[in-house]
Amino acid sequence: MIAVVVQARTGSTRLPGKILRPLAGRPLLARQLERMRAARTPVELVVATTTAPADDAVVDLCRAEDVRCFRGHPTDLLDRHVMAARAVGADAVAKIPSDCPLIDPRVIDRVLGDFDAARHDYCGNLHPGSWPDGNDVEVMPMAAVELAWREAREPHEREHTTSFLWTRPERFRLHNVAWERGVDLSRTHRFTIDYEDDYRFIAAVYDELYADDRVFSVDDILALLAARPDIYALNAAHRGAFWHNELTHA
Repeated sequence: MIAVVVQARTGSTRLPGKILRPLAGRPLLARQLERMRAARTPVELVVATTTAPADDAVVDLCRAEDVRCFRGHPTDLLDRHVMAARAVGADAVAKIPSDCPLIDPRVIDRVLGDFDAARHDYCGNLHPGSWPDGNDVEVMPMAAVELAWREAREPHEREHTTSFLWTRPERFRLHNVAWERGVDLSRTHRFTIDYEDDYRFIAAVYDELYADDRVFSVDDILALLAARPDIYALNAAHRGAFWHNELTHA
C-alpha cells in the first residue's frame, strides 16, 4: 500500500497561513485534497502536520475533510514523513507538498503508475523537471526512505525529506517521469504557492475554472493562460525559483 503524505503546517515562513486561505469558498488545503482524491490510484492519504498548537487548525480541517492526520516533529520533516507512513502501515510512501493546490490528479496517477518498488529506490517527476511547477510527486519504498531517515545528517536532508536519495545516483536507483510532450514547462509555468503573487494567480485560476462537477486539468489551466496573459503574468517574478537548484547543480 502506498501512503501519500502531504506535509502541511500553518507556520510557512514566506506566506504564513497559506494552506488556510480561501479558494472557491473553502481552505486551500481542502481544495488540494479534493484534487488529490480525484486520482484513481488506490492510496492511503495522510496529512502530516506538527505538534504546534497553531496546527490544531490543520487537524480540524482534516477531521472536516475525513482525511487521516498525523502530528509529528515541527522541523524534521523526514522524521514526520516516515512516522506518518509507519502509522498507516505503508509499504511505500509518496510525497506531495501542501503548496500544490493546482496539482493534476492525472499527474499523480502517472508517477505512481510508473513506480516499481523492485526497480526504484526513488521515483519522481522533478529531477529534471518538465511538468508545470506545482505538480510535484515523489514516491519511494519504505525501506529507502527509512534508510534516509537513519543516515541523513544535513539540515536540508531532514527538511526536504527526499534529497538524501536523489542527490546520490551512484547509490540509489532513481527514476524520473518526464512529461510525454517532450517540453519543459517547469520554469515557465508556476502553479505552486510561496508568495502573495502565487496566491493571486491560483485564486484567479480557480475563479475562472472551478466547477463542482469536474476537476480541471493542466491542459485547462494552460488553455486559460494562453487566453488570459493577465493571469499568466501575476506570479511571473517567481517562475523558475526552486529550492533544489543548488543541490541539483552542485
